[in-house]
Formats: sequence, C-alpha cells, structure tokens
Amino acid sequence: MIVFKAENLSVGYNGVKAVSNINFSAKQGEIICLLGPNGAGKTTIIRTLSGLLPPIEGEIHINGKSLSTINKKLLAQTLSVVLTEKPSFDVMTAFDVVSLGRFPHTGFFGTITKEHEIKVVEALKTVGALNLIDKYFHILSDGERQKVMLARALVQEPQIIILDEPTTHLDINHKIELLNTLKNLSRTAKLTVILSLHEIDLALKYCDKVMLVENKKVLSFGSPETTVNGETINKLYGIKNASFNPITSSIELKNSEKSNIYVIGGCGFGTPIYRLLSKYNLGFSTGILHENDIDYETAKTMSLRLQSEKPFQKISKISFEKALAAVASSDIIIDSGFPIGETNEKNLNLLNYAVEKNKRVITFRKYFNSTMSYCSNKDALIDFILR
Repeated sequence: MIVFKAENLSVGYNGVKAVSNINFSAKQGEIICLLGPNGAGKTTIIRTLSGLLPPIEGEIHINGKSLSTINKKLLAQTLSVVLTEKPSFDVMTAFDVVSLGRFPHTGFFGTITKEHEIKVVEALKTVGALNLIDKYFHILSDGERQKVMLARALVQEPQIIILDEPTTHLDINHKIELLNTLKNLSRTAKLTVILSLHEIDLALKYCDKVMLVENKKVLSFGSPETTVNGETINKLYGIKNASFNPITSSIELKNSEKSNIYVIGGCGFGTPIYRLLSKYNLGFSTGILHENDIDYETAKTMSLRLQSEKPFQKISKISFEKALAAVASSDIIIDSGFPIGETNEKNLNLLNYAVEKNKRVITFRKYFNSTMSYCSNKDALIDFILR
C-alpha cells in the first residue's frame, strides 16, 4: 500500500528551484534513501517532504491526501521528523525530551499521563536508550543524543518517519544500531522510513529504494540492486582518482603508476596488498585471478593491469603465458600466500619461474623457499620492497 507520494515536485527557497522533477512513492514498511554529494539538495528535499518547506511546484500526498490539507495535529500523528540540527535541551533529561514527542496525543494542557510515560519508556527501550532515561540531555554523547531524538520521533507513533542524515557524527557502531532499529521497525511495525545518508555501503545494505540526487536533479530512483553500480556512483560524486565497487561496497584507489611489481593473488589474499601498495603510490600488476575471486573485483576496480581466468576453470596456457610475460618484466614478485588448489596451481609455476630468473621474490609463506624473502606481516612489506 502506497502511503507517501511526491508528484512533479520542485523544491527550493524563495521561489528558486534547488531540485526539480521529483517523482516517487513509498509503500508501507519501505526504507527509502536519498544519496548524493553535499550541496545536491538532499536536505531541501527532506525539509519539503516533511512539510517544513512549501513545495515550489508539485504535490506531496500522504495516504492519498495532499500534505497541504492535513491539519498539524493529524500530521504529527502520521509523520515524525529527525533533522541534523543539534537541539538545545540543557535542563531536560532524556525522559523529558522524549515526552515532548507525545504532544499530538495529549490534551490542550499537554499533560503527560501514566499511559504516556509508558509509551516514553517503550520508545527509549526500542532504541536501546533506556539506561539514559534520567540523564541530562546536554551531557550525552552524539550517539546517545541521536538515540533520544529517534525515540522522541517514535513516541509520536507515526506511520512515516523522515530523517536528515541521521548517521552524521556517529561512530560505526552507533550508525549500525540506528539503522538496525529503523530496519526492524520497518519490518515489524510497517514504519515507512525516508532518510538521507552519506554512507553508500550502508544504504545498499539497509534500503529498499534509493534516490540519487546530483546537480539539482534526480539521476535515478529504484532498488539499489538495479540503480547503483560503479559508474553511477562515480558520476554521482564526481569521483576521478578512485572507483566504487557495489559488490564489495568499497571505494578503491586507482593505481596507474608505472609497474615494476607483480602480485600473485587469489582468494582475497591479494586485496590487502593491493591497497597497501596503492597507498604508497607503488605501481604493480597482478594475476592470475579467477573472475569470481574477490581479488579480481578489487583489481578491476583499481584499474590494475591483470591476468585472469574464467570462474572454476584451470588456468589456461594463454592466461599463463600472459602472466609469465608480466613476471618477466617485473623486478619484484610478491606471493600473497594464496591457498593452492587444482584450478590455480599454475600460479606456483609463476613463483618458480621468478626464482629461476633471479627475481626478487617476497613471500608470506613461512619456510616456502630459502631463496625467497619471507615477510612475516603486511606492515613490513613496504620496508621489504624499499630495501
């Protein structure tokens, strides 16, 4: 069931459009996320969807009714908002702050009854902040304050909650806690969530739909699985010297430095080495990687020169000869310590070839070959290379 809809919406300030042509709908229990760079207009959209800014053009409908026609009390019972501004509640406890969220359900005098107190306690418990109930709001950490503000929004018992960058200033643990709470409420209480985030990886994992906002327009709207890929994210944020991989949900630095190092990777053993070498602007190539290997995904995202093989296939003669030529033209060969199996055993032949040609070989396998330099941990690798 569609509970929220924006049609031909244009948003902005003082009649000046910031973002135009916004069209989307949200079903009951869906999580919808706005992604985009700073200044793209996400906050303006959020404030307009919340009713805090009037739309310049278009309509917003909640449960089929125009937002502009819904009276404030009914709107507060249907929709709650958490903004980025840090509120000042210097002389109020967490209980007092959350109690403010009961105003749509209290009478003219705003009296908090026993029933309201129970609702406040339940909201604090839902967000994992019951231990803060008697603490003064101004002494709480950013993560604790955000929990309290979320509890205040939830105690309104809304059908829809809108949040503007709720994970800003939070450490990773508090980010996950907050998003887990929203996800659980969307699934169990059918709460519809509309929020903006900066964390692309978390948006992919938690959200049902994403809206990509860039340069005063909506680039696309849909499920993250069909909407988000490396190309769209690179374009959205104007990323030039790195690239986003939606499979690993990671940003990888591009490495186009002149290569005199060859890394033999596989099974994810190469990825930490790739990142370490790129961090120090050391050019390298890599292989022989199967195309269903996580190292292949990392290397491809970094735009590395690489030799690869089809998934689950033994390394072919063509792939091996290409890798052999790359090893021959490299000064340093790094054995990542990859597991050895039937499909990749020819990578050992690359190592043996490097030894025969008196290449400098650094290995992470203890006692593998006395002619190789044993590196006990990746922290020491750069020192090994620069010796």
